[in-house]
Amino acid sequence: MASSLVPLSAPHPSWFTPKRLLVIFCVINMLNYVDRGTIASNGVNGSLGTCTSSGTCTSGSGIQGEFNLNNFEDGVLSSAFMVGLLVASPIFASLAKSVNPFRLIGVGLSVWTLATAGCGFSFNFWSITICRMLVGVGEASFISLAAPFIDDNAPIAQKTAWLAIFYMCIPTGYALGYVYGGLVGTYLNWRFAFWVEAILMLPFAVLGFVMKPLNLKGFAPAESKQALVSEEMAVQEVQDTEALNHSAKPTKEKFSHMFSKMKCTCIDLNQFSRFIKDIKALLVDKVYVVNVLGYCAYNFVLGAYSYWGPKAGYKIYNMSDADLIFGGITIVCGILGTLAGGYVLDLMKSTIPNAFKLLSVTTFLGAIFCFTAFCFQNMYAFLAFFSVGELLVFAIQVTSFPMQN
Repeated sequence: MASSLVPLSAPHPSWFTPKRLLVIFCVINMLNYVDRGTIASNGVNGSLGTCTSSGTCTSGSGIQGEFNLNNFEDGVLSSAFMVGLLVASPIFASLAKSVNPFRLIGVGLSVWTLATAGCGFSFNFWSITICRMLVGVGEASFISLAAPFIDDNAPIAQKTAWLAIFYMCIPTGYALGYVYGGLVGTYLNWRFAFWVEAILMLPFAVLGFVMKPLNLKGFAPAESKQALVSEEMAVQEVQDTEALNHSAKPTKEKFSHMFSKMKCTCIDLNQFSRFIKDIKALLVDKVYVVNVLGYCAYNFVLGAYSYWGPKAGYKIYNMSDADLIFGGITIVCGILGTLAGGYVLDLMKSTIPNAFKLLSVTTFLGAIFCFTAFCFQNMYAFLAFFSVGELLVFAIQVTSFPMQN
């Protein structure tokens, strides 16, 4: 039987050109890390109440003080979002093959917005921990799809620059989060910090559903895929009906329903099979595995310093404005380090071996400087060594780009 299939042509680009979408992605990425910096700030995270030997007691502040969290529970709270992020990232990346990636981002950012608002309404440790896990789920949709979009649409000569701009939002977001959380915690209640974040992210969640974006290369537009599948299913149903013309009439609907269920099951099994094949392909890629393991260790260290740094500055070095100081250091060293790393990598030629060399040297030296910083009792020596350490640690941000290709 003759059938006409809908062509797999991409829709015409809308107002959202690659450069404009890069700006939108940078703002979203920055808001994600503003949230991480906010919950690490002394103004939002706070501290437990204390009592002196003379019987003078001071009440706690922030999340830790209000929910009476010990340091272990506070540490769990800081990393709870990783649970949702790790579980949801491969799911969103796999769904991008059959669903418009920007619709997935819209769904994820909607979850992020609701979860962040939920943090502001939390009433105990478990309620805010669950909300932080859902924040990770929402972030996963964006993190797993934004970088591939930039890789697809950035001009070849400017890919490193586009990635550098995107990754500069990480230290910038952290730094703004420290300052923002400190100010909100000082002049308002810590809950307002999360509510304002949710309001700021809401327009971007809506954009994910209403805009007509460019699609990732190698994937047919979702609308074309749906039309093609519908057309093929319609043709198949006609063929099934003709094949049943000589059968008893009461059984036609039963067989048609059975065929429909079988086709849906096949589609689900195919998607799951593709997902398993993708995972197997990644696990045998030595460069990818080494890169992931190294990035896990990197984030382990960076997460510890970024979350406990302001608290250490406040308690060990008696910095009354620790959030502002750490925010300033992070934004300056983060931007300069990211730009310097990209510049040095360009001079060395952006290849995987050179990226590994730069990553190894800067990470090793950065770890030494950051560790040494906490060995000083003098606050100014601590700030000097910690600044150099951050500069080196953030220099590796763009080295992950050659490893993606």
